[in-house]
Order: sequence, then structure tokens, then C-alpha cells
Amino acid sequence: MFTVLGPLRRAPLLAFFSLAYAASAIALAVIGWPRLDGAGGQPVASLVMFPVIVIAVGLAGVGMTAVTEGRQGLQRLRVRMTHWRLGRWWLVLLVPPLGMLLVLTALQRFVSPSYAPHFLVFGIAAGLLAGLFEELGWTGFAFPRMSARLGALAGALVLGLLWALWHFPVVDSLGAASPHGSAWPLFFGAFAAVLVATRVLIGWLYANTGSVLGAQFLHATSTGSLVVLSPSAVSAEQEALWYLAYAVLLWIVVAAIVARFGATQTRTRRQPVAQTATSHTFDAGVATR
Repeated sequence: MFTVLGPLRRAPLLAFFSLAYAASAIALAVIGWPRLDGAGGQPVASLVMFPVIVIAVGLAGVGMTAVTEGRQGLQRLRVRMTHWRLGRWWLVLLVPPLGMLLVLTALQRFVSPSYAPHFLVFGIAAGLLAGLFEELGWTGFAFPRMSARLGALAGALVLGLLWALWHFPVVDSLGAASPHGSAWPLFFGAFAAVLVATRVLIGWLYANTGSVLGAQFLHATSTGSLVVLSPSAVSAEQEALWYLAYAVLLWIVVAAIVARFGATQTRTRRQPVAQTATSHTFDAGVATR
């Protein structure tokens, strides 16, 4: 048993991302590569595989926490998952829906009526599924270790890129204009830009609160709003355009955060209350393995 767990404990981040990307690779094998000719419609396999890989990331995060930190680590994860007293930091959850509504309303008024926001109730469930499970891995396990090595801002940027690439097999099934055909490269680029900026927002929230719960709900708000508000009448090119416009808005917000808080993403060097309870995990050397 210890022979099997040894490599996982020596390189926990590598092990975690290997598990996460293994699930993504399986999804790619099942779904197949995106087709730039737009033929074939939206594959049912992508709708099935997306929740599978989402749950896989959560299980990988919880499993690696158990392997590297044991019961105490799982208890600390539970504390971070139930830390809900965030005060004004809950307002950060308004950034995704308000940003999307601003972009879509402006495009609807000045570009085309096709950009009118839709309201798809299913998006609420999709957002909760993605946020609650994925952040057990991304924020519950990976981000604290990456920020300990790279700093909060750099750790969030790198994690955001890895997060975006992890979506590669299923990204063409996302949005109202799927499949995106020849517009897929632009759509994927805009989607990736949105995700990296969103990851910085999630990292900023976590760096100041130590709350995995807050990260879960910010992720859920972002994903849920993309599904709920996505205009149903847009073409693939138009969908890529509004994602790109939303990405630009998010990066303006990120630039303001960095200008105000710096690379540490916090106003002071004092640890958030909820994170202080878990700080000895890194003192023990877990974060530098």
C-alpha cells in the first residue's frame, strides 16, 4: 500500500493533475476531436462526459487530500468547505452575471438583437454541479499548493490555463451555438480567456477568505450564468464574439484587482481566518513536495 502511495505523496500536484487530465483524455477519446466543418451536430456523448469529468476532478481532490494529509487534512477541507461567513466578499459572486448582462445588453443594443440574453433554468443545476465538485480539486487541493510555490496571482494564472485546457474535449458542446465549426478556434480562445480571468477572481476570493465554499459558489455563479444567460439566437461567430467581449471585461476587472492588491492578492500579509487553521499543512512540507 505504501509503495503505491509513495509516488503520490512525493509529487501530489503532478498526481492530481494526472488524474484530472486522465478523465479529460477519456472524454476526448469518447467524444472525438472537434470538427471545424460543423458536421455531426452536438454529440450526446459530450453531455454525458462533462458531468463525469467534473465529478472526477472533485474525487481526485478529495482523494489526494486523504493520501497526502490523512484524516486531519479531510477535516481541514471540511472546515474550508463550510466557512460561509465571508461578509462583503459574497458580493464577488455578482461579477459574472452582472458582467455578462452588461456585455449582452450592450451588444443587443448596438450590434444585433440576436444577443438578447436568454433564461435557461437548467443552467442553475449545471453551475452548481460544476462549482461544488470541481472546486474540491482546483481550490480545495491544487490552488493552495500552487500559490504556496508561485504566489497567489501566478498560481491562479497557471491553474487557470490548466483549467481551460482541461475543458478541451467538451468545450465545443458548450454555449447555445454548438457545434461551432470554423468558429471553434476563436470560441475556444475566448472561452479560455474567460476561464483564466475567472480563476484569478476565484483565487482572489480564496486568498482573502480561505473559503472553498466561496470558491465553489463563485464557480457555480460563473458557469451557471454562462448557461442561463447565453443568447439562444446567436450564430457560432456571434457567440465567440460575446465570449470575447466578456473576457475583455473580466480582464479589466482582474487588472483593477492586481493594481489594488498586488501579486499576493491580499491587502495585508495576515492569513485569512479560515486558512490559518490549515497553515501547518504547508509548514510540514506538503506544499513544497
